[in-house]
Amino acid sequence: MRVLFITTEMDDFVRVGGLAAVSAALPRALRRRSDVRVMLPGYRDVIEQLTHVDIVGQCDALAEMPACSVGRAATKDGLPVYVLLCPQLYDRPGNPYGDENGQDWPDNDIRFGRFASAAAELALGKVDKNWAADLVHANDWQAALTPAYLAWKDAKVPSILTIHNLAYQGLFPPDSLRRIGAPESSFHIDGLEFYDHMSFLKGGLVYASHLTTVSATYAKEITTRELGCGLEGLLKRRSDADQLTGILNGIDESWDPRACAQLAQTFGAGDWEGKQANANYVRKQFGLAVSRGPIFALVARLVHQKGIDLVLSAADKIIDAGGQIVVTGSGEPHIEKALVEAHLRRPDAIGVVIGFNDGQARRMFAGSDFTLMPSRFEPCGLSQMYAQRFGSLPIGHQTGGLAETIKDGETGFLFAKPSPESFLGGVRRAFEAFRAKDRLDTMRRNAMARSFSWDLSAACYNALYRKTVAPSIAA
Repeated sequence: MRVLFITTEMDDFVRVGGLAAVSAALPRALRRRSDVRVMLPGYRDVIEQLTHVDIVGQCDALAEMPACSVGRAATKDGLPVYVLLCPQLYDRPGNPYGDENGQDWPDNDIRFGRFASAAAELALGKVDKNWAADLVHANDWQAALTPAYLAWKDAKVPSILTIHNLAYQGLFPPDSLRRIGAPESSFHIDGLEFYDHMSFLKGGLVYASHLTTVSATYAKEITTRELGCGLEGLLKRRSDADQLTGILNGIDESWDPRACAQLAQTFGAGDWEGKQANANYVRKQFGLAVSRGPIFALVARLVHQKGIDLVLSAADKIIDAGGQIVVTGSGEPHIEKALVEAHLRRPDAIGVVIGFNDGQARRMFAGSDFTLMPSRFEPCGLSQMYAQRFGSLPIGHQTGGLAETIKDGETGFLFAKPSPESFLGGVRRAFEAFRAKDRLDTMRRNAMARSFSWDLSAACYNALYRKTVAPSIAA
């Protein structure tokens, strides 16, 4: 089966959040079963890292969206990658979505409308004359209009849209409809219209053949008013029609502390001296005082969703009980500022690095005793899986993928509400386990023995692909 996997991030080239890890791992896990090809915008970081790009075709200008080329390249291990080449839209500083100050690009409607419409043309065989897709797999709002462009062309290529985070919807003024060449007839309550705005994500929710999200729990949560972000009615209808599936993400095999070259010292379950060597390294790197107490790690995007305020409110109590906190990530400026201020107030016990470095994150998981994940909601989450593999017990809010991947009291700790009191309850349980060395040893071993392989996820996606394509074959 020929599958076009459409994404705006991929760990090989460019990363903002968890989508990058999924986009690097899932297509590779699917390769044994399908001819999967990834499509990415031609950001500066992507182009600079590709050694050879063959131009396979062109896309004509559409409305206010410029003409562009499509190149074909490959990752180092041979995974085919299509790149949308349009320097005026994608060759910019900053991250894929905004400038160096974290502000969204004002023309993101054109940038990602162009991306989705080009993906539809590629899927239909109109760009690469040697390849067309049997199925399109679009990810998040930036690619969500691909199924819509296919529908507007009366194309019969089936499509799947994966919702990695419903809170990011791609909302633009109604005038964007004209700018991206969408038909005026699509702007209504059962189309792209969302409270007088145009919603890219809603377009995908309406037009895709099937919807998935990244855990079964989150698939249920987004059909409720609390976590449905105003789209719960539409999602409930699709769920009731058996057109919404939750498939848990995995993590790749490099998350193995016995073989990870980026650690200060490799170690396995039971080799707590090896884990201690990583703890010593982390303390030194973050300038923390020598201590026999636990290290609590926070590796996350620094945004409201992630509950960073709960960590800040609990910081003094954690330190007073003998703990230390290390943080890395980037995000909302006021959250970054609050964390830096906390570090300046207690530099011996709170270490903060704004930014993200994969090697440093791995050493933090390896060196910490606990990983903090007080997210208000969490579609899947990857840090709690990384943490368990590296013997750092996650403390997570009982929501979304956290509820499915943390075994409370066995491989980590779950707390019921995203409130300071509930979070502190989870932290207290962690301290109790830390003081009971036999229990800590058992929990670490349980956590490190867990497998979060992509193979299971890939098998579920493959079955869904075949189910989704079947009606079009019959037709």
